[in-house]
Amino acid sequence: MKPLSAREIREQFLAYFASQQHRVCPSYPLVPPNDPTLLFTNAGMVQFKDVFTGKEKKDFRRAASSQKCVRAGGKHNDLENVGFTARHHTFFEMLGNFSFGDYFKREAIRFAWDFLVGRMRLPVERLYVTVFGGEPAEGLPPDEEAVQLWREETGIAPERILRFGKKDNFWSMGDVGPCGPCSEIHFDQGEAVPCREAGGHRGVGCECDRVMEVWNLVFMQFERHPDGRLTPLPAPSIDTGMGLERLAAIMQGARSNYDSDLFRPLLLRAGELAGARYGADPGKDASLRVIADHARATAFLIADGVLPGNEGRGYVLRRIMRRAIRHGSKLGIEEPFFFEVCLAVSAAMGANYPELTQQAQLIEKAARLEEETFRRTLSAGLKTLMRAIERDDGRKILDGKLVFDLQAQDGFPPDLTAVIAREHGFSIDDAGYRQAFERHQQVSGQGLGLTGVDEAYKELLNAHGPTVFVGYDTLATSARVLALLESDERAEAREPSRSSSSRPVERAGAGRIVDAVLDQTSCYGESGGQVGDTGAIEWDGGRGEILDTLRPVGELFLHRVRIVQGTLAVGQAVRVTVDGARRDAIRRNHSATHLLQEALRSTLGRHVNQKGSLVAPDRLRFDFSHTAPLCESEIAKVEDEVNRLIRANQPVDVEHTSLEAARQAGATMLFGEKYQDRVRMVRMGASLELCGGTHVARTGDVGAFFVLSESAVQSGVRRIEAVTGEAAIQHFQALRAQQQRMAEALRCPPAEAPARLAKNQERMRELEREIEQLKAQRLLAGGGSDPLAKARVIGEARALALSAEGVELKGLREFADNLRDRLGRGAVLAAATQDGKVSFACSVSKDLAGRLNAGQLLKDILQITGGKGGGRPDFAQGGGGDPARLPEALEGFYAAVGRALGASG
Repeated sequence: MKPLSAREIREQFLAYFASQQHRVCPSYPLVPPNDPTLLFTNAGMVQFKDVFTGKEKKDFRRAASSQKCVRAGGKHNDLENVGFTARHHTFFEMLGNFSFGDYFKREAIRFAWDFLVGRMRLPVERLYVTVFGGEPAEGLPPDEEAVQLWREETGIAPERILRFGKKDNFWSMGDVGPCGPCSEIHFDQGEAVPCREAGGHRGVGCECDRVMEVWNLVFMQFERHPDGRLTPLPAPSIDTGMGLERLAAIMQGARSNYDSDLFRPLLLRAGELAGARYGADPGKDASLRVIADHARATAFLIADGVLPGNEGRGYVLRRIMRRAIRHGSKLGIEEPFFFEVCLAVSAAMGANYPELTQQAQLIEKAARLEEETFRRTLSAGLKTLMRAIERDDGRKILDGKLVFDLQAQDGFPPDLTAVIAREHGFSIDDAGYRQAFERHQQVSGQGLGLTGVDEAYKELLNAHGPTVFVGYDTLATSARVLALLESDERAEAREPSRSSSSRPVERAGAGRIVDAVLDQTSCYGESGGQVGDTGAIEWDGGRGEILDTLRPVGELFLHRVRIVQGTLAVGQAVRVTVDGARRDAIRRNHSATHLLQEALRSTLGRHVNQKGSLVAPDRLRFDFSHTAPLCESEIAKVEDEVNRLIRANQPVDVEHTSLEAARQAGATMLFGEKYQDRVRMVRMGASLELCGGTHVARTGDVGAFFVLSESAVQSGVRRIEAVTGEAAIQHFQALRAQQQRMAEALRCPPAEAPARLAKNQERMRELEREIEQLKAQRLLAGGGSDPLAKARVIGEARALALSAEGVELKGLREFADNLRDRLGRGAVLAAATQDGKVSFACSVSKDLAGRLNAGQLLKDILQITGGKGGGRPDFAQGGGGDPARLPEALEGFYAAVGRALGASG
């Protein structure tokens, strides 16, 4: 068995299967394109899922790949084991070969054995295979065919073929769909990897790391139906997977995956940053393994467009990153370090995965920002947690409400709390945590107006069916009133009435406000970030104003109606008309959000994903994933790109299609969103999204696009607010008028206003400096008395502490230095109050710098007043504390100087 690098193994695997007429396919992204149901790509077969189910046809029937995978959420969640076993990882590479109705069990077994034994030269005497032993309770027979084929194709001894049950050797794509038995190949690493399980080593199936599963061959030969029946597939297929990390460890004679060349450079870099050598301390080794593994997952996920966040994929990444950062803190690393290990991943694997090199800057930025943010959280949360542990009454159980409060108030993840608790011998009150969580949900729900009244809307929907929306094609329609809701407590709110006094009524007269359910409508109900339509409603003998249109549940539309004239009754025939000008403005803004997302992705990178939006008639708001504020040039570039797309005047095409067809077309979908089997796909140029909103006919109808602001929403999420069409023109006109007024005030042409303003600002700064100098001179003069007269002799030096009222903070340093120069050998503390805060400047003569430290003196003073500050041995400044304690602080300065000099004054 010749030692091979991981890169050589990967290359030889793909070359071998290419020689066996397999199409070598590139790795699928870690974020499965157009599949919001799957958290991450977690197996090689993910990119071929639709091929296996027959939904997609390829021009090849054999494939092989080296697939990057992440398993860190959902049922594939081994996160807490990572770092503490030899084989668990968050990120790994899966080598696999696949057959789509071409070859089956015999060839799959032959290929696997030929590669491992013939090419890799693994010793046969250390290999075992497992087969499905049947599941009588479910009517699943044992896979005796596989047993026979293993013996025929490999000649392996019968005692090395082991039978296991459904849990280990039967695979399903889901509750229904393709499934079948599987065979696994295991490698015995021998006594060099000792078993520490109670009762001794149990061979294949033991929980220790001695016998390692290398390759899993799945024989997809059945289809499971909703009633549980299994029927043979017309074209049985093969799906295999082998962990590159495991095979690399075997080929390199390593005791664990972490000792292979895939991890060594990362462990070395992490050790350098921690001042620890891997292999020297088992306790530190576990933390180094966590950091190395999690850096791989982090680098690859960010390169594929995932950024740390509070939900979905972003939350899983955040947990991975924060677990690594926490282990760095355990190793004594106090400064941001994790991005350095992530960059080491890019350097080590960038040749095989160029996206790591291309996105290295983003990886560094995102990892650094997350660590800086979490270190603040970690510090605050740890203090609270440790206080609770120290106050324990002896039960060694952490209060569940405390665990929830740490999460809700300090952003301290409950799984991290549990880990730290275990380290101190504590457990978590899980029931108390769940109660606190549920109570929070109830309170939050009530705060949003979400109560049991939702059931009333569901009953309305069940009773009358969905409202038919015809507003894509027309702004006016005839309809019939199906139900009316009225509340005495409700004002003209823009939310559905959720009050307990909300009640169905048969009719309502002029002056009342009701929620009307119609059989059909041209009014768009608020959803997908787009606000609801307003307009008019008319009937024989009456009319009303539609204040808003809402969708409280499903396809039930509520029309918030103020009755202006007559009486509106259930069963009434009405005419609904949308406010056309307002709808047009909303359309422009909604189409602009699609163009904006495309422009952001082309400018900043494909990691940009929508996190939220508001589409109103007067403006649009778009929240998106990105790690840093956009600079002026980036904003200008995005703005220019949107306006270029507008000028291109491309048609906006809408297509109603199947969800599967939309996936195949590459339509952008929101992760976690539940889509129907039939979806509405909106295309404008390169932008293709699933969207139920209203849009312009051509991009040129948007008119113009102007960014009003760019800001942070939370860590890793940015927000752009913008205007389009007439609102953009009005904004430009307002800016022009503002520029004209500024020019008139400066008495210059508008084009010269910026230069004139800069000149005036510089002159103002000069005058402010002169004023500060005059104030300082007046204080130094003492108004007839010399401030130095208040100096005290302490040992061989002089000290002076005084309040320099009237001197601003920026002039305080100059004031203190002037006094120190006049004082001679000594120290000065000057203080000033401004905006309810006290500020200090402490200056020490250089001949005392060896004995008196200005920074330490200031620290002593700030312990009295509060606040923070620092500086050099000869000068320090700070403040922010309580002005009421200033007299005590000034007196304390003399005491601090005395202590430092070993004298009293």
